[in-house]
Formats: sequence, C-alpha cells, structure tokens
Amino acid sequence: QVQVVESGGGLVQAGGSLRLSCAASGTIISIKAMGWYRQAPGKQRELVGVSTSSGSTNYADSVKGRFTISRDTAKNTVYLQMNSLKPEDTAVYYCNVRSTWYDYWGQGTQVTVST
Repeated sequence: QVQVVESGGGLVQAGGSLRLSCAASGTIISIKAMGWYRQAPGKQRELVGVSTSSGSTNYADSVKGRFTISRDTAKNTVYLQMNSLKPEDTAVYYCNVRSTWYDYWGQGTQVTVST
C-alpha cells in the first residue's frame, strides 16, 4: 500500500511563512521526482515546484524567490518552504511522487493566506 501524506497547511497572514511536508510510505520503486502542485478555487491545478532525480529544481514563475523545495531522498520526503506568502497563494496544495510508471498523489493540504 502506497500512501502520500501532506502536512503543515493552515491559515497564515500575508507576508508570513509556512512549511509543508510530504511523506511517501509503502513500496515505491524508482522515484523520479517529488514535488508540489496547487489548485485555487476556480482555477486548474498548477505546478508549484518539483525536485527531480537529476538534482534539478523547477519552480513556477509566480513562486520563484519565495518558495523553496528540499528533498530527503532516503526518507522519501519533500518539503515546501513558503515565505512572503500572498493571498493569491491560497489553494489546496498537493504532493506528487512520480515513479517510472505512475504518479502518486496526496489528498492535499489547505493553505489560506489572509490579507
């Protein structure tokens, strides 16, 4: 059984910080990448950032300079450090674990940024 569980979401004021965690458990062979996506009300899911097996880290333009992804490969865990949060960052944040044959998704964690 494979599980992907996010944690760390909540309510924060604009300009504040939040750290999300994603832990993958169970047997997942050959993880290619771990990353974060988000979906705001009325909008489609969008990429936030991804850490690849090659060591590259990619971010959406909207979060560059504010968000940082870190990854502990041995623990199958990825983090999203979010600084200088804006109301437009409000969304459900989903963790993605990409293997050779399948993408595993967490159930999401709500991040709400107030003005």
